[in-house]
Amino acid sequence: MQKITPFLWFDDQAEEAVNHYMSVFDDSRILEVQRYGEAGPGAPGTVMTISFELAGQRFTALNGGPQFTFTEAVSFTVDCVTQEEVDTLWEKLSDGGEEGPCGWLKDKFGLSWQITPRILPELLGDPDPVKSQRVMKAMLEMKKIDIQALRDAYER
Repeated sequence: MQKITPFLWFDDQAEEAVNHYMSVFDDSRILEVQRYGEAGPGAPGTVMTISFELAGQRFTALNGGPQFTFTEAVSFTVDCVTQEEVDTLWEKLSDGGEEGPCGWLKDKFGLSWQITPRILPELLGDPDPVKSQRVMKAMLEMKKIDIQALRDAYER
């Protein structure tokens, strides 16, 4: 068992969200479902928590009510190797949500994700400040990250 597990508070869409995320990421599975009983506070038999894994990362989702919502103060970064992977994840996670700048998006449940090609931190960390700043400037003009455009900016 991993030592730290992200715990996601949903109003009443935990099961829908988990099923959506499992359709997006390979190597995903539900580990355990707990349901509310007569003591509540949810309706008896409805999902209280779902423990699940996405690509080997464990999470727990709670149907906790409308008191709390997600903000961009917490997001999940997804390491992508290819443009195809970036494109696929971007399309699936932003569907019904909203696209943000620099590879950030909010999914239809309000959860923030950063769809990040592995090459981006490499190019941004280049010891040549002229090259790294060209990459930064290019990234700041993007929503979904375009790997070839980053490489082009780097090579100019």
